[in-house]
Amino acid sequence: MQEITKMFILHGLHIFYLLVFHLAACQHTEELHLSGPLQDMTFNVQEGTIGFQYLYQFIIEPPADSLRLSGETDGIFEIGPKRGILYFNRTLDRETKAVYKLQVNAIDAKGEKVKGPYVITINVQDINDNQPQFDQLKYSGVVRPLPSRAGKPFMYVHATDLDDPTTPNAQLSYSIFQHFPNPYHEMLFEINNKTGGIATSPQGARLLDPQKQDHFTLVVTVKDLAGMTGNAFTNNADVEITVKENLWKAPPPVHIRENYTGPYPMIVTQVQWNDPDAKYELLPKERLPRFPFTINKNGTIYVTEPLDREEKDFYAFYATAKDEQGEILDKPLEIQIVVEDVNDNPPVCQKALTIFEVQENENVGSVIGTLEASDIDEQGTLNSRLQFHIVDQNPKIPVDKLFIVQQEAGTFQLRSSSLNKHIVSNYTLKVEVTDAGFKTVCDVQINVIDINDQIPIFEKSDYGNVTIPEDTPIGNVIQEIQATDVDEPFTGSSQIIYQIEEGDPGKIFFIETDPKTNRGFIKIQKALDFEKSSVYDLMIKATNPEPLVSGVQYQSNSTAYFRVIVTDVNEPPVFSQFTYITTVYENTSVNTLVMKAEAYDPEGDEIRYTLKNNNRKWLRIDEISGDIYTASRLDREQERAYRVEVTAIQTSKESQSSTAIFILHIEDVNDNAPRLAKNYSLFFCHPLVGGERAQIEATDDDEFDPEFTFSIGGDENIKRNWAIFRINGTHVDLSPTSLDLEAKMHNIPLKIKDKGEPPLERNLNLQVNICRCTDARTCFIELVYNKQSPSVGMAVGILLAVAIIIGGILGGVFFHLNRKKKKERKEADQNAKSPHEMEPLPT
Repeated sequence: MQEITKMFILHGLHIFYLLVFHLAACQHTEELHLSGPLQDMTFNVQEGTIGFQYLYQFIIEPPADSLRLSGETDGIFEIGPKRGILYFNRTLDRETKAVYKLQVNAIDAKGEKVKGPYVITINVQDINDNQPQFDQLKYSGVVRPLPSRAGKPFMYVHATDLDDPTTPNAQLSYSIFQHFPNPYHEMLFEINNKTGGIATSPQGARLLDPQKQDHFTLVVTVKDLAGMTGNAFTNNADVEITVKENLWKAPPPVHIRENYTGPYPMIVTQVQWNDPDAKYELLPKERLPRFPFTINKNGTIYVTEPLDREEKDFYAFYATAKDEQGEILDKPLEIQIVVEDVNDNPPVCQKALTIFEVQENENVGSVIGTLEASDIDEQGTLNSRLQFHIVDQNPKIPVDKLFIVQQEAGTFQLRSSSLNKHIVSNYTLKVEVTDAGFKTVCDVQINVIDINDQIPIFEKSDYGNVTIPEDTPIGNVIQEIQATDVDEPFTGSSQIIYQIEEGDPGKIFFIETDPKTNRGFIKIQKALDFEKSSVYDLMIKATNPEPLVSGVQYQSNSTAYFRVIVTDVNEPPVFSQFTYITTVYENTSVNTLVMKAEAYDPEGDEIRYTLKNNNRKWLRIDEISGDIYTASRLDREQERAYRVEVTAIQTSKESQSSTAIFILHIEDVNDNAPRLAKNYSLFFCHPLVGGERAQIEATDDDEFDPEFTFSIGGDENIKRNWAIFRINGTHVDLSPTSLDLEAKMHNIPLKIKDKGEPPLERNLNLQVNICRCTDARTCFIELVYNKQSPSVGMAVGILLAVAIIIGGILGGVFFHLNRKKKKERKEADQNAKSPHEMEPLPT
């Protein structure tokens, strides 16, 4: 019963409001300003509008008597059938329905449709009446802090808003309200205000440590209206974050034994990114013939083949982790592989046959030499430790085991003093060299040599004098010398070394020895100079490389003397340097000293100086002192580096000369006034319309970067009618400022000034033509025709020329006709003759 009563009350209220509305409509129809004929229409209505609201009044035109509304009215939209007023009766909600499609038909008095249907579209406009909502009440995530990952999201939160997504009402902004705990009083996390991506802040990436604090709770706030106003709706959600240890770390160096038999591929180490979806790659650190490592999708690194330490004992390469887009997630990790040695290489003798020499009177225990052997296994290990043993001596005369070898060093020593060259001149030894698993036999030959008990003796003690000119070439042999030694040939005891003991402090000479004959050749090693030394008294000594035995000494017959006399040669002067260079400014005064050229004559003759290739006559030289002066005004714009030759000439009869180069670099000064870059033919089309401009460029010949100022000269009238607009330091636009300028040639005084020190300027007259233009935007030039009649003389000349031409043509025609008639007459006469009377053919 209560429900029925409530329904009647609501229905009554509805009828009451309708009556009130119709009454108001009847009384205030004239006040409706939104009215018009019946047609398709669209209305935008803001949601949340309270009560009855007018939308539009359609004018009912005969024969229509009323209007009928249909479509998606939903009991909300109605129309006054007689008055044509469209209205809605309760609040609209865009989130419930955003668009209503209605139809209006015009009905006559009989209830028949006479017009329509007309489509009425109602768009419900959004207002911010919905609070954003997170899609989860609580979020959780895991972070493994890395400094390089600061600012890169490790998780996301997401919220939605039922308001219109095309308006700011549904534009959301995220922020972190606070986080618990906050041990460092700094924000350790940050959030992207648009995407909701949560990342570690730079401070957090540096400070987060799971050993100190492994759990945080973030309070995340979301606001609509893009968070830009205080009227925005907000909501919050908790985010639980667990801090875990960073897994992206370089593994320790890996040791792999060389030549391991497998199987392959063999696991050597592993890397792991903090998230499971990373893609791994290996990057070689150096270019290798082949790269024997690979990595699978789990980050496990394999070696794919046996390694050889002797080929390469260490590998270093990088492991990278990438995301699905191929972007590197963090800096690569360096992987180090150490190849461990195994004893897989035998000892190697450095020489096929090692030869030592020992004198027959050598003392017991004397070191004879060291056998060189090697092992390419890893040095400093037992695999490369070598030991030496003599396993055979041949011959065994006078006794076996005349020699011993140090087991670790391979050094041979004499065990017995029983050597006698006349009995045995050489011994052959078999030496076994071993490492931990291999052995090699090396051959050693020990030659017993005669003792050095004889000294070299010169064939003569004085080789006299030799005279040579001072320009004798280096390397020339100036004397041959000979000494002999009766010790065993081709040994250190009989080989002779010649040395200049005295008389050559400047090391001008040296002596070469023929190893087969022991003959010496004295040669020139440095250039001779008569002026420095004209005589060399050389004392030459002959010695052996092998020391003399005890009690034997070099005597006077191992010394010889030789004098070298150097004769003078007239040499050209010598300059103190090959090239003289200096720099001056181009405004340097005439007669300024710029350089001093210096030369001397080895023979002491006087010298005179001259200049060659002084084409511009900019310089002069004092012929006695060599001082070079400016002779005329310099100009950098003509030549920046002025190059001349300085000649020094002897004044003696056999004069010789030398030449040096003098380069004068000329620095720029501001000595050129600016000018126009080209000859301008400027024009503007008449009549002027305004805004016309013509570009002008200026330049000058100085070196500095140009920077000019432009100004218009002349009277005030010219300055009023023309203006200049700066483009840059070298270009301006010229523009007429008056539209009433005459169509004629205008002369415009123009001043261009540079910014040099001192500044220079140029005044010039710029001609600008204001003219009528063609369609091609060029000046129209009117051709001037000569309207005068020809003179009597001109007429007579023309008539004579015509008569001569006609006469020539007629003469040619008559000549041709006459020639044709003669030819026809001759042919007729020939045809009249009989065959017997015809002339014979030529033989």
